[in-house]
Amino acid sequence: MQSSAPGTASPLSIAAIILSMTVLALGNGIIFTYVPYTLARTPDTRWAADFAIAAVALGGLAGSFLAGPLIRRAGHARLFAVSFALVIVSEAIIAMGTNPLAWVLARGIFGAAGNMNFIITQSWINHAASNDWRGKAMSFFYMTYVIGLGFGALILGRLPEGSNIAPVVAIMFCAAAIIPVSLTRLPIPPAPASVKVDLLLAWRNSPVAFVGILASGALSTSVQSFTPVYAAVNGISQETIGTLMFVMALGLLFVQYPLGALSDRIDRRLVLVLTCAIITVSSFVALGVSFAAFVTLMLVFSVLAGSAESVYSIANAHANDRADPSYFVALSSTLLIAWSISATITPLAIGALSPVFGPKTFLWSAILVAVSYASFTLMRLRQRPAAPDEQREGFEIRTAQVPDAAALSQPEAQPAPENP
Repeated sequence: MQSSAPGTASPLSIAAIILSMTVLALGNGIIFTYVPYTLARTPDTRWAADFAIAAVALGGLAGSFLAGPLIRRAGHARLFAVSFALVIVSEAIIAMGTNPLAWVLARGIFGAAGNMNFIITQSWINHAASNDWRGKAMSFFYMTYVIGLGFGALILGRLPEGSNIAPVVAIMFCAAAIIPVSLTRLPIPPAPASVKVDLLLAWRNSPVAFVGILASGALSTSVQSFTPVYAAVNGISQETIGTLMFVMALGLLFVQYPLGALSDRIDRRLVLVLTCAIITVSSFVALGVSFAAFVTLMLVFSVLAGSAESVYSIANAHANDRADPSYFVALSSTLLIAWSISATITPLAIGALSPVFGPKTFLWSAILVAVSYASFTLMRLRQRPAAPDEQREGFEIRTAQVPDAAALSQPEAQPAPENP
């Protein structure tokens, strides 16, 4: 496969890449639910569930820094195979039996490999797509990956408990996912830029967007990652938690679309405040709903997951509204790193506080983050006017389940401005 001019491929040409990542998502959905659920079921290993969640984000942070140099050394196609191989290694470690420390290590390996997957995939799609359909292509990629995660959790619910069949099935999905992209004739893109981190740039560009990305990292890990732990502590079956995680994935899509469309019509900061209000209300309702009322609980957690994930996409759009296009690379790289840091620290904090406040600590964490972020955004509304309509970009569906590595898809990174 040779490199070609960007934006010259057809929409159908990226089907193999999206298919590979969707099949991979089926296995990832199994493991994302299986690991915290299994570790949390036994008091002796419950502590490892929190560290395993944090290890994914920490590994992803390392993968963000390693991907650029490794792609320049080996190329997109080879590193794509390497990243899938690392996913299989991480799942094989889990399949060998419950060993808390080994499982934490395995999740760290997965986090690094996962971010490499996303960086390569988004780089390939960005290079192949023209401006006319790039946004639709990325939105479709996010949507299919999230649906794949949900179906993976649903598949887990149909697998027998008390065996290693779940990670074995995940390995099969990962191995199968290598096939479509290995057979594609789509030209490879140039090597991506190295990560440029400038926290001051991100803050000066938009404090609301920067803090929103930090809040998103906390909200995503609080809601998505700790729900299986909460279910395990309550003695819920594997089939029930698989169904719940599937419904939460659908909620991410159905809640995010209307909120995103609304943010294109009015000040995005008002929509972020509304989103935080939905998170707060649904979290409070979730505190009082038991698994005995499972249909109600599914509805509540679906709204909670969808609104929590919406903070990420709307804050990203708000950051782009405020930024000069020539500084998208440095800005987006910084936001990616900021999200990863927040997503690493939050599960450790929840794990430390759970023995004091109980298994519902993750819901209280979501409430605290949502209320704090809404208060900060309301304060900023008084201090800075909305972005002019001519500078606002169209909303694109995004999810914190797929790190935004678009910044790492550019051949060259731009220097950060001194006075943005």
